Amino acid sequence: MQVGLEEQLAPLQGRIPVFTRSVKGAFRRFKSGVLMLAFGVFFLLPWLPWRRGDGPGQAVLFDVPGRRFLIFDLTVYPQDVVWLAILLFIAAAILFFATALVGRAFCGYFCFQTLWTDFFIWIEARIQGERPARVRLYRQPWNREKLLKIGGTHLLWLAASFWTGLSFVLYFGYAPDLVFRFFTGEAAAAAYITVGVLTLSTYFAAGYMREQICTYVCPYGRFQSVMYDAETLAVHYDAPRGEGRLGRASARAGMRTLEERHARGNGDCIDCGLCVQVCPAGIDIREGLQYKCISCGLCVDACNGIMDSMGFARGLIRYDSEANLARAVPDKPRLHWKRLKVVGYGVSIVLMTAYLAYSIVARSSFEGAVTQVRQPLFVVLSSGDIRNRYQIRVTNKLGMAETFSVGVKGLPESALDMGSLREVTVRPGHSAILQASIILDPETAARTREVVFVITPRSHPAEARSESAGFHYTGRS
Repeated sequence: MQVGLEEQLAPLQGRIPVFTRSVKGAFRRFKSGVLMLAFGVFFLLPWLPWRRGDGPGQAVLFDVPGRRFLIFDLTVYPQDVVWLAILLFIAAAILFFATALVGRAFCGYFCFQTLWTDFFIWIEARIQGERPARVRLYRQPWNREKLLKIGGTHLLWLAASFWTGLSFVLYFGYAPDLVFRFFTGEAAAAAYITVGVLTLSTYFAAGYMREQICTYVCPYGRFQSVMYDAETLAVHYDAPRGEGRLGRASARAGMRTLEERHARGNGDCIDCGLCVQVCPAGIDIREGLQYKCISCGLCVDACNGIMDSMGFARGLIRYDSEANLARAVPDKPRLHWKRLKVVGYGVSIVLMTAYLAYSIVARSSFEGAVTQVRQPLFVVLSSGDIRNRYQIRVTNKLGMAETFSVGVKGLPESALDMGSLREVTVRPGHSAILQASIILDPETAARTREVVFVITPRSHPAEARSESAGFHYTGRS
């Protein structure tokens, strides 16, 4: 993938719009399916009702004031930040795993930029027509038709961008109430700022900059080549088959059958240019693997359609590996997953996913911690008894308020002095700090080196947990 001077200077030049042609095929259907699924989840999930006793009835809610994330029946608190770290690791491993197998397939099908650009192109095509009509509209002088079509396109882009920003904000508040307050001017300033920023960024990224985001802004396209190897599947043009000895040629008279073309030394490519016209990045895949290619497979659909109409074999442009293409007679393309790098990524994904699932399932309903107050380490009371003081911290990780009681193990209950506060009710996601004293006679204090506190949640007594702390007394023999 060599980059010439003209390519290096491209960011300094004016943008040349890319007008893509619609295409039908397996990869186009897959892209459309991913788009509809992703949009359905993103736009509808904030409106999915969910019965919840201590919060809004919304399935997914990032409750920032309450310092918690509500995800269906799971409540995530700041103490669970390790889950986020694991999720980020899994996401990175999946990205590397997919890249090692099928190149930039993530960019071509799942990236937010790709999805919203695809949707904006669909809006453009519905209003302005197919590629030839859009090219003609772009070149013609401004008139009523151009003003209405271009203006209508941009208005719908802005509407889609606005609803994207608003939908994002709905994850941070109860959707019906937040929408009402937003349009009546009663929402927080942060809501209007966030919607405004996301509206403008979505509009420019998906409507105006499009391929420039993938080419010049996103770093993934720049370092993807270091993650490729000879067995990685990527979109390739079979140059020996397409070019022949004398290069590609159009399907004119005397050049319509394979026998005629091969007899003249030409390849199977009829130079129709459809592979270039359907490419959202505006590249010519026949020039070889390029960092701009997002491996969306639309050029494969376009070429296969032409091959079908000509009666030629499919696969002139296809997902294949450099190693297979280098063979004298290429085999059928297949995934080469039995590689140390790919297996390593896969094992990492499985192990970390299993650990995350175990961590979520095995999470206790609360956290408890006991620390000794060391100033002073102990006090000798007027009665001669020895007192140590402790601080008990209880954090409620349930989605509802919980009442906790504190006791001691292995010592008389009378040894525990917490004043009148033997129980405490803690709100979801919050902590309570209790002050406790252990008072022992000198003989018992001399043989006591550790105190075991038992913290018991009233609604889940089986989850009672013990927390130990030392007991100090210098009168031991």
